[in-house]
Amino acid sequence: MNVRLRHDAIVRSLRRNGTTTVADLAAEIGASRRTVLRDISALRDDGFVIHSEPGRGGGLQLDPQSVQTTAKLSVAEVFALLISVASMRAAGNLPFAGLADAGLAKIEKALPRDKVRDLRRFLDCLYVGQLSPQVDISDLAAMDSALLPAFETAFLQRQPLGFRYRDAKGATTNRLVEPHALLILPPLWYLVAWDRVRDDFRHFRMDRISRPEVAEGATFQRRHVRFEDHVRPVRDLSR
Repeated sequence: MNVRLRHDAIVRSLRRNGTTTVADLAAEIGASRRTVLRDISALRDDGFVIHSEPGRGGGLQLDPQSVQTTAKLSVAEVFALLISVASMRAAGNLPFAGLADAGLAKIEKALPRDKVRDLRRFLDCLYVGQLSPQVDISDLAAMDSALLPAFETAFLQRQPLGFRYRDAKGATTNRLVEPHALLILPPLWYLVAWDRVRDDFRHFRMDRISRPEVAEGATFQRRHVRFEDHVRPVRDLSR
């Protein structure tokens, strides 16, 4: 469990249990006592008010009015928000567009400069269009939650991505590709990538991708991707 997930788990546990001990937290999240103490200190630095009562019967308590005072969103988390808004806009279903844009603008302004740079590079790979009514979506499934973090590394570092892919007939293959774009055709999402074995671009439905893993140590050169006329970069969408 990484630092962010541990911090989230600790806060949830404190809110849920009221009072707990360092030992109980360590057992719950699978970390050492020293790690939990370090995490508690970091959470306090972030603005959470966590009381500590020593002695028998004591423990840790989170002030119920306590909130995090600093936003620490990852590039992938902000990107997930942006593409969700973009997909709803493309589908013509964003009733509170102005409020959504204002909220996202505030989040972007709070990001450090290096994360803003990565976010812009990530957004340059995002395209939106309209799905043909002839496309069968009866087998639409949930997407693997590990996809977006893997995409962040693969796109920004230009590293090949391996995954297991299930085609329309249910056949499963292992693929190694060079990711170049993400295409949203609501309600379907596609990874547009150069398939090294087939020596051509392929569109992979993201709900059919599983077990994504970045191939570290290897890199690739950016290729130009051609899209149909109705597909536009997300940056071109009117705001």
